[in-house]
Amino acid sequence: MKIETPKALAKTAGRPLLEYVVDAALNFASHSSLKAEIGLVVGHKKELLEEWLSTHSQKQFLKTAWQKEQNGTADALKSCFHDQPHFWDYTYTLVACADTPLLEEAEFNKLFEVLKADPKLVGVAATFEAHDPTGLGRIVHGKNGFQIVEEKDASPEQRKITEVNSGVYILKTSHVKEVLGTISNNNKSGEFYLTDLFQDKYSVKPVKFPSEVPFLGINTLEQLAEVTKLFRAKKLKKLFTEGVEFLNPDSVHIDDAVTIGVGSIIYPGVTLLGNTKIGNGVVVETGSFIRDSIVHDGAEILAHSYLEGALVHKDATIGPMARLRQGADIGPEAKIGNFVEVKKSKLDKGVKVSHLSYVGDAEIGENTNIGCGFISCNYDGANKHKTKIGKNSFIGSDVQMIAPIEIGNDAFVAAGSTISKSVPDGAFAITRAQQVTKEGAAKRFIKTKKS
Repeated sequence: MKIETPKALAKTAGRPLLEYVVDAALNFASHSSLKAEIGLVVGHKKELLEEWLSTHSQKQFLKTAWQKEQNGTADALKSCFHDQPHFWDYTYTLVACADTPLLEEAEFNKLFEVLKADPKLVGVAATFEAHDPTGLGRIVHGKNGFQIVEEKDASPEQRKITEVNSGVYILKTSHVKEVLGTISNNNKSGEFYLTDLFQDKYSVKPVKFPSEVPFLGINTLEQLAEVTKLFRAKKLKKLFTEGVEFLNPDSVHIDDAVTIGVGSIIYPGVTLLGNTKIGNGVVVETGSFIRDSIVHDGAEILAHSYLEGALVHKDATIGPMARLRQGADIGPEAKIGNFVEVKKSKLDKGVKVSHLSYVGDAEIGENTNIGCGFISCNYDGANKHKTKIGKNSFIGSDVQMIAPIEIGNDAFVAAGSTISKSVPDGAFAITRAQQVTKEGAAKRFIKTKKS
């Protein structure tokens, strides 16, 4: 894929490919009342995969095994049992690929039901009819079981077969233990094939699925984009049924974990990422970008606004063209207007910062109005400092406040002031220089073009 991270950690719809498969397997085990652990066979850049595993919410069930050389899928499973020998104690072994994020619990359930239905069976494999079977192992049915023939080793007749191997299996661990060590690499690839666990002489069965979609693997960035498109379509369909209106759904990018409430309207060109939560009756206008943010009921995110790690309370209005950075907490009915940037600041109910201002490391009380061109000067070159403004205060246009500083309730700061000392409740503050007007002197300063 020509990316820096291991393929399993490439993201689709906001989550690593691996995470989808792990969660599907854990859900399957839980709902089937099976005690289970997951062994992840790692190789290239294994430290990145191990780091990801350490952050998973169910990391106690996740183990790693190191395949030191890439000698095939059977060698990968050998590595798993070598590094996690207690896995031999489990009754069943489920095998799946880390790059198949569309796999769900349902596919595992179907395989497991078939395996349990016949006590003689030692293994089942998921198969499907491929429109283009190129590069995939072909399913060759026998009298008792079946075998999987890799394309490189297939005869011309076998290559015409369109039923193919998905790479998803459930086997009795006793069968794996009996056969795994006998698998050879006597094939055109010189690798140890896990598919050799399935032979006509064994009591194994293919389980054909009606669609190849759940088993789509990702080997290129183009394939990643195609799978992401499928995730988005599935997500949008679900949200439509839950009462969310999209004015142009094809133009919206939305991650898997995003939630949106009933009656919300999403305009064209909107991007919703990460763990974003949108409440009921919210309007998100064109071009807005929202990541890992919470927007409560009735709020409006006007066109081309950018929110990241922000909290927007009920009935607040953001934008157009506003930026809320990490830690911005915008109170109910507050208004953040065009070209306003807010960072790590809490604004209470009804606060208005209508245009062309920077609010950083600040607290602003209820119903305070901040004029155009306001700047909280929070950084002294080494440290950040706090600006506190009380409720019902008025801060005029083009005011700079040199933090740390505190402005009281019901205070008034005149336009054009640079405030470096705290202002008590009810006080008026102004720091303008005296205006000097010289009549008739303008001609000394006005430049005119020479003819």
